[in-house]
Amino acid sequence: MIAASVICWRAAASIAWAVLLLPPSTAIFVILSKFSVLHPIQTISECFSMLTSATAIFSFILLCGVIIMVGFLNFEYYTVIPTIACSKIALFGQLLHPRQLVNSLVHCIMGMIVAWCSAVTIGFRYETLGHPCAQTDGYHQMCLNEYHLILLLGGAFVGFSHSLLGVIHNMNYVSFHTVQQYKYLRFKGCLPLVVKCSATQALYSVRNFIVVYYFLGYIPRTWICKTLNLHLGSSAHPLDSIAGLLDLSLLYHLWISATFLLFTWYITLLLFRIFLTEGYSFPVQSSFTEDADHCLPKVLTEKQPMILKFLALQDLALLSQHSPLRRCEVFSLSQPGGHPHNWNAISKECLSLLADLTQRLVAYHDTVATNGRAKSLSSGSERKTSSETSGTLISQKWLSMSANSPFTPDLDSPFMSPALRRLAAPVEQGSPWYGTVQSPHIMRRVPKLWSTSTDSQVNGSSPPSPASVPSDKQEPSKPSFLAQFLQNRREQVLKPCLKLPEASSQALFADSQAHIWALEGLSYLVQASFSEDQFGVVQTTLPSILSCMLVLQEAVDRHFKLPHASSKPVRSTSSMGDSTYKTLRFALRATLKTAIYRITTTFGDHLNAVQLSAEHRKRLQQFLEYKE
Repeated sequence: MIAASVICWRAAASIAWAVLLLPPSTAIFVILSKFSVLHPIQTISECFSMLTSATAIFSFILLCGVIIMVGFLNFEYYTVIPTIACSKIALFGQLLHPRQLVNSLVHCIMGMIVAWCSAVTIGFRYETLGHPCAQTDGYHQMCLNEYHLILLLGGAFVGFSHSLLGVIHNMNYVSFHTVQQYKYLRFKGCLPLVVKCSATQALYSVRNFIVVYYFLGYIPRTWICKTLNLHLGSSAHPLDSIAGLLDLSLLYHLWISATFLLFTWYITLLLFRIFLTEGYSFPVQSSFTEDADHCLPKVLTEKQPMILKFLALQDLALLSQHSPLRRCEVFSLSQPGGHPHNWNAISKECLSLLADLTQRLVAYHDTVATNGRAKSLSSGSERKTSSETSGTLISQKWLSMSANSPFTPDLDSPFMSPALRRLAAPVEQGSPWYGTVQSPHIMRRVPKLWSTSTDSQVNGSSPPSPASVPSDKQEPSKPSFLAQFLQNRREQVLKPCLKLPEASSQALFADSQAHIWALEGLSYLVQASFSEDQFGVVQTTLPSILSCMLVLQEAVDRHFKLPHASSKPVRSTSSMGDSTYKTLRFALRATLKTAIYRITTTFGDHLNAVQLSAEHRKRLQQFLEYKE
């Protein structure tokens, strides 16, 4: 497929640009590692001769290989939907995943290669692993150069730390910027952040490495000596001592080497993000049958890689705002037949996405309202009254489409948290939400959030019969003191380790960038249809669009009343990890309200002729009167 090949070419282009930027980065590193205030001219001469030597050329070839491998790993591990661990144990499981362990090992090896290139470039006492040394008996033999060894181990440690932090900070997450910029301007704007993150993270990594080497440095030193038949030279201060590690020149070269390593890797990651998220224009329709699979409706509705789905939704949002000619193609009728296939496919996929999010929010709220326990329903609550049936907001057809939506989390993942499994699992037949998803205000729930009681009534059903109520004499036996003590200790230890309430809320909206584009695309197309839709194709689905948006707005408002849902996280500016996913729920809420207002301000009182339920009409009237 052409669109899929575009992704591969973009990844290759980002790697090529990272390789092209490697020579100036290496030159700056050589100057900073050899610079002397007392002899500036001599330093420049040494740097020039070093950059043109055979050793420097060989080191540059190795660095190019590392950059290509880093770019390949970026392409292999990237995702447009972040993996959010809803518990600390789940995060620990991600770090120990076999795939991640392989990734960490590869980063260790690459870090050691970059450190070797840095040691050769710096020269002096860091140049070789072994050096000839004279013994007391007058014979010469090879001794271990611990300065070279500590630089190699430092590179491996920085590479390993980078791999772990990539999982913790979701560095493989690729987000789409709201404002479209040229690649050069975006790269220029992000370059200071890359330099800052590289220097800061290198400082922390060197600090941690020094502590580790102080306690465990003798292990690799002894192993290297035995393996390579090297001897320990007589040194007044070995490097695994406080006096040896307080060498300022050593600390500086460790830090500058780690900064160079992280800078080249972060530049590769930044270029990959910039190239991958560049807008792509899909044709709305094609005159040739062989090109039909490349059109926007086909890409949206058929199973595609996730990045293509996101690019298609981004293109939909852009064309709905800025392209009148392409909007006319969306509103056009097929020939022959006269059917609005383009509009039907686009609106169906967008409504399916919104219905899927609504279903997840309702299921999550239902789980939270019962403190994660299964709710027992009386026979009265299982029956649907006529008013409840008329108040159905999302049809069974939408739910069947949303079940096949590509934006659901992977339930087969071995490290999927239990909260997400319950959240995304199919609704049980006994649940009041089975079959249809209704407005949260239609089904009145007496149980309050975070309450400990699960015996409250649902939907005003009659209280349980006396036969089901245990008598006063049938008191349950109390657990023993030891069992009570162990249970309390277990909850005290596991509760802070297992539960991350804010993370579960973030996981609900992890793919909400797709819903934001769907809302923008639908609302702008509906707004444009007021004057551009010559055949009235949008009017047939306007009730469904309004109902879907209103029920989603109701579910979102209800979610934000939960604890931790409305707390805004603090954005980190010292990491290359993209934390925009943490605020997607706030962006979705604002986009949803704006989309409804966009429709109501365009159609005005004409919406009174649209067939809606009484509750929806009442809710829509709030928007018409600007009271929301």
